[in-house]
Amino acid sequence: MNLLLLGKGKTGSLVAEVARERGHQVRAVGSAENRGAAALTAQSLHDVDMVIDFTTPHDVVDNIKHCVAAGMNIVVGTTGWYQQIPTIRELVEERGMGLVFAANFSVGVNLLFEAATAVAPALRQGYSGRIVERHHIHKKDKPSGTAVALNNILRENSGGMELPIDSVREGEIVGEHVIELESPNDILRLEHSAKSRRGFADGAVRAAEWLKGRKGFYDFKDIFRQLP
Repeated sequence: MNLLLLGKGKTGSLVAEVARERGHQVRAVGSAENRGAAALTAQSLHDVDMVIDFTTPHDVVDNIKHCVAAGMNIVVGTTGWYQQIPTIRELVEERGMGLVFAANFSVGVNLLFEAATAVAPALRQGYSGRIVERHHIHKKDKPSGTAVALNNILRENSGGMELPIDSVREGEIVGEHVIELESPNDILRLEHSAKSRRGFADGAVRAAEWLKGRKGFYDFKDIFRQLP
């Protein structure tokens, strides 16, 4: 595929590297090159098969809307915009194009989501707890999209109970997420620690491959087992 990558940060650069390793053509643009959505006009996208966004919470919704207007499928790795999901879902479905978003494109984290679903009933059995997320000092959103997703899963599968989220920003931590549940009798801990950003990049590229030719609004956690 011919991929247009929005974002030249650490993760975006790795997405470009992984995509090329998997045989795709990649053109990466930064915020200056996409000012005023200059890279997302119908003319600019005429030879593009898919857009992948790893930008900022400030830019991502405008990028999505321009892709929707152009009928261009998009994979969104940026977080911090989820309060607008209902509006974006409606736009995507009305336009008949495809979008995959993820709080986290790591397969390991998505397995953690499934584990969180399994342990959520503990919150109805006398357990209390918290979610702890740690990231590098450059991360824009706080709490992380992954921590918010974990809390949503716990709430949906425990009858509405939520956990407090502790957010830590220090050094160059790639990403750590911990669910701690405690009762008078024991402690249950689920943890995922990313060793590098490559897992995020690999998942995003494989999601783009899966999305080619598809229509609809998808959460990566619901489709990751179908990836090529």
